[in-house]
Amino acid sequence: MSIIMESMGKKRPRPRRSFTPEFKAEIVELCQRGDRTLRQVSQDFDLTETAVREWVKQAELDTGVRADGLSTDDRAELAQLRKENRRLREDVDVLKRATAFFAKETR
Repeated sequence: MSIIMESMGKKRPRPRRSFTPEFKAEIVELCQRGDRTLRQVSQDFDLTETAVREWVKQAELDTGVRADGLSTDDRAELAQLRKENRRLREDVDVLKRATAFFAKETR
């Protein structure tokens, strides 16, 4: 009895999968067409409802239907700016250390 209870309570996590933008666009189109519900589409393609819902939301943000989040272009720009900001902070840190080092050397 205990073995049955243990196996029922523990689900093995699904391995992380990646999908092409073309596949995501097809799934979004199926959902937006209105023939099937989001749940039906996700079950038919063995996808999580959450993932499909996020894909639909992102497509709506990108096309301007929604305005309550960042478009794909905005997300990419934000990621690039954060990366550049991190690099610049590292550069400033190196320059501060070099300045302190050379200030000691000149004394």
